[in-house]
Amino acid sequence: MTAASPHSDSLVVLFGATAGAYGAKLGSDERELILLVWQVVDLHSKKLGTLHKCLVKADNLELSDECGEVTGLTPEGLSKAEPLDRVLQQFSQLVSSDLKALGRNTYTFCTDGQLLIRQVLHPEASKKNLLLSDCFYSFYDLRKEFHDCYPNVAPVKDQTIQSMAEYIGFRINEAEEDFGVWQVKAMVAIIFSMLPDTCVADHRFTVPETVKYKYETGPCSKSEAVDSETVIRARGLPWQSSDQDIARFFKGLNIAKGGVALCLNAQGRRNGEALVRFVNSEQRDLALERHKHHMGSRYIEVYKATGEEFLKIAGGTSNEVAQFLSKENQVIIRMRGLPFTATPEDVLGFLGPECPVTGGKEGLLFVKYPDGRPTGDAFVLFACEEYAQNALKKHKEILGKRYIELFRSTAAEVQQVLNRYMSTPLIPTLPTPIIPVMPPPYTIAAGSVRDCVRLRGLPYTAGIDDILEFMGDATADIKPHGVHMVLNQQGRPSGDAFIQMKSSDRAFLVAQKCHKKMMKDRYVEVFQCSGEEMNFVLMGGTLNRSGLSPPPCKLPCLSPPAYAFQTAAAVIPTEAALYQSQALLPQTRSQQASAAVAAAAAAAAASPTVTYYPSQAAQLYMNYTAYYPSPPVSPTTVGYITAPQAAVAAAASATHTPMLPQPGALVRMQGLPYNAGMKEILSFFQGYQYAPDDYNGLIQINDQARSVLQAPKDWVCL
Repeated sequence: MTAASPHSDSLVVLFGATAGAYGAKLGSDERELILLVWQVVDLHSKKLGTLHKCLVKADNLELSDECGEVTGLTPEGLSKAEPLDRVLQQFSQLVSSDLKALGRNTYTFCTDGQLLIRQVLHPEASKKNLLLSDCFYSFYDLRKEFHDCYPNVAPVKDQTIQSMAEYIGFRINEAEEDFGVWQVKAMVAIIFSMLPDTCVADHRFTVPETVKYKYETGPCSKSEAVDSETVIRARGLPWQSSDQDIARFFKGLNIAKGGVALCLNAQGRRNGEALVRFVNSEQRDLALERHKHHMGSRYIEVYKATGEEFLKIAGGTSNEVAQFLSKENQVIIRMRGLPFTATPEDVLGFLGPECPVTGGKEGLLFVKYPDGRPTGDAFVLFACEEYAQNALKKHKEILGKRYIELFRSTAAEVQQVLNRYMSTPLIPTLPTPIIPVMPPPYTIAAGSVRDCVRLRGLPYTAGIDDILEFMGDATADIKPHGVHMVLNQQGRPSGDAFIQMKSSDRAFLVAQKCHKKMMKDRYVEVFQCSGEEMNFVLMGGTLNRSGLSPPPCKLPCLSPPAYAFQTAAAVIPTEAALYQSQALLPQTRSQQASAAVAAAAAAAAASPTVTYYPSQAAQLYMNYTAYYPSPPVSPTTVGYITAPQAAVAAAASATHTPMLPQPGALVRMQGLPYNAGMKEILSFFQGYQYAPDDYNGLIQINDQARSVLQAPKDWVCL
């Protein structure tokens, strides 16, 4: 068996084609390899081995029109070929035979660009669980080598086999030679033209391109400089995917050490997104070509991202975390749901001798709040995959009186979780009061009249313009401000939208005409519904065949559409000087019972809908439809105007609306027992002053609660 070497004395000129795109888009459509052509070149004697052409049987024999036209291959011919694993075995045997005939031992690949190795062979072998030999992890890029030898030629990205052959005066006979054969012959001629005795530049093949064997984990500091041209965002990942799964998706591309950062939602759970940092911009550009490639049965969206975004997720400053992550090539497991009294000995005893922790107690990192209280989370280091697998088998086993969840984790997730908890203020400081700016009032449909339609299954990239185009002529029958895009709790499109029509007849016609009509690459379901059902779903409930399900405490919000029906003057309402909900309720531990969350949800459900407008210099435009108050964990996408103190005082005196007390008078309680009531909360704050009447205008309080508040106590908690 021959071994590949970066300083080899022979090259194997390799060319291939897939069943899909050709040229600069090779591998971008995820199609399988169907052709390999190669020839061994002795760099010293300039002797050649036999030129081999081998067809590869793909799982899907259907060829694109471009492929059939360019290659001349047919599904019938490919059906008689061998699959990829057997072709690779034949390749290894034939190359070894040719090298032996030439008296050589080592070789390195030389390809036309990087796509065949990085975008075709490695991804396909990874999906088919094939183990590529070492020779596929280093290669020479003929275009780069040619540019080094002839610096005055076109840039590397603009070069082709034809242009390089034309530059050296080599004539290509495309009509006389089979596809793949003439490319290899031309590449051999180009290589010979660059050798020392034929080129004044004295070019030598010494520094090959390399493909990383495995992804390397490691910490990332917030002070580290991250080039924005090297970062992408992957969206649509399975929630259980790990950094190794993501590295496997980008197999063939070189990810920077510690360059996979899984993103978490407001509840500290993975949200299906990850930021990935590559070693250079060239690798990042190749990663962008894998947009909508598949991980299992799911397609993954790939977009550009910035270095700042990566550092926000993966960067850390804690010395404790840096020391914990300093042990390289460790498998990290996250434990969640630990008893608050759990000690390192308890955790080590729970894991047992079959999965020893690296360094014993030093391989454990407990996550704590700034005041030292435990959060119930911990990270554990294991020296190998076997130990980690043994630990994962203990998922949902009992420690004390609680079941423990175990997940694969990453260095970036450790930083992200620690940053989130350590930055949580004990008592949040309230911002300056703000006043929402609202247009002349209008109401969202209510009642049982079925004059609305629900769109389900929208592409996540769909906007207002796409919906209007989808509706066609029926757009004229939409009520003003009647398009409502529903966002999920991460503030991203949920795939649902509601549209208010001018009558139930119009809604019926739209549902009949547009049901299962295509929008982009997806069909959209359209159902007729009532204003009551629409409002119910918009406030967080569900609408299905079994009826209505009540909304949870955390409510979805409506995205403001990006079109305007008319221009309205800015109006400052006199009935409120409000605080942002996110300032009152930080995005932490939302799963636990919280008196503040329940109160905010009740107020949002009972209060009238308010439209907020961002400030744009000195003028405001009515660009948004009805925007429901954001839940505590939803990102705010609308700007606010800070109210001057004089305006706040004037608004309050004009309407006799009770104003909020001074900043710092409100606190948020976390970790309440689920059976805690109003009396227990008030007893907890026994001895502090309070002013219950000041809150009546902000929170809807029932008579029973008001009677308790007006009892001789001294303080109230919101």
